[in-house]
Amino acid sequence: MTAPYATAPCSPTLSASARRFLEAPRFAIVATLNRDGSPHQAVIWYRLDGEVIVFNSCVGRRWPDNLQRDRRMSFIVADAYDYIYLRGEVEIDDDPEVGQAVIADLTRRYEPDEAAADAQIAGFAAQRRVTFRLRPRRVFEHLSGD
Repeated sequence: MTAPYATAPCSPTLSASARRFLEAPRFAIVATLNRDGSPHQAVIWYRLDGEVIVFNSCVGRRWPDNLQRDRRMSFIVADAYDYIYLRGEVEIDDDPEVGQAVIADLTRRYEPDEAAADAQIAGFAAQRRVTFRLRPRRVFEHLSGD
């Protein structure tokens, strides 16, 4: 039996269905390359900004260090059998003000309780943050429909 899934061919742009899927506050898994060439994966928060995926991390973690050295990555968001897979290179923004603004925005996206979000944002204030923007070179969609 074939599942009623629409599998779009690979392209460099997001379809309307992919945008709707990515606009929900789901978690993403990013894959970067370690120095020895082995893959490293991490679960992250993200937001969609036009055709760009924006995400951010505390400086000093392995996956951001990997991206500082090699900007290639893959990015997947899944919900059961529905998923969007992206591949490309990131742009890096080390501006601390941008980093704090992005993590505050992401916290409010993923934490609906305002007091809890404020507490998390206050905790992030002491961290040095780096922001990444992924403009996909390849987009693969596997969605069951709207």
